[in-house]
Amino acid sequence: MGQKAHPYGLRLGYIKDWRAKWFATKDYSRLLHEDLKIRKYLKTKLRMAGVADITIERSAGKIRIWIYTARPGLIIGRGGQEINRIRDEVSNLTASEVFLDIKEVEVPQTNAQLVAENVALQLEKRVAFRKAMKKAVASAMAKGAGGIKIMCKGRLGGSEIARTEGYKEGKVPLNTFRADVTYGFSEAFTTYGTIGVKTWLYHGEVLVKKEEAERAKQAEQDRLLVTGKYQKEAIRKEVSAGSPEISSQATETEPTKQSSTDTH
Repeated sequence: MGQKAHPYGLRLGYIKDWRAKWFATKDYSRLLHEDLKIRKYLKTKLRMAGVADITIERSAGKIRIWIYTARPGLIIGRGGQEINRIRDEVSNLTASEVFLDIKEVEVPQTNAQLVAENVALQLEKRVAFRKAMKKAVASAMAKGAGGIKIMCKGRLGGSEIARTEGYKEGKVPLNTFRADVTYGFSEAFTTYGTIGVKTWLYHGEVLVKKEEAERAKQAEQDRLLVTGKYQKEAIRKEVSAGSPEISSQATETEPTKQSSTDTH
């Protein structure tokens, strides 16, 4: 058996956030199936809009859905007509009040899910699988990705026996928790059968919040230590130089001593 861990699940709660932000006790199964229906509907309905991710948040009688897409114009439509229609159709899947938020993916070439879907779409259009993978790798590296790994599995090129082929460029540290690695999967339904496309993209390292808090605490302690040292140094200099009041008293008493000696 393979000993693989999902790149998202492995980092969940560490550097990755939850894609479903709600809590329930007795209605958990019903709400979970609602989420699955909503995600499936949106992915199918907005297939050409390049949907990279869907985040769902629930509160009392309300559900807010964030759609991360490479083409927000296709979802919003002219004057917001399309998004209103999508909202009405999603409302039929749930009893809660629906709110939709559209977020734009600024660099689609460095989004693992969008890269996998793009390669799968090219395979369905009978583009050579090696050409599609090489183009995806070159585009991702040109847009600033730290590394990319892409893999296709199935009856590649219409061969009799299914096989696996892939390309990798840069570094993709799958077992490093602080490494920001995104994962995408898509399927291409060709005349010879289904071809699976997997993509891993490395975006650099992310400092954990706990480490950042400890560093901020240490920096604050260092600042207080340095400030206290400066204050002690200033007090020492002031004591060694003498206060202004003491020096003025000394100047006033010196003439009286001098006059007393003159009388004798």
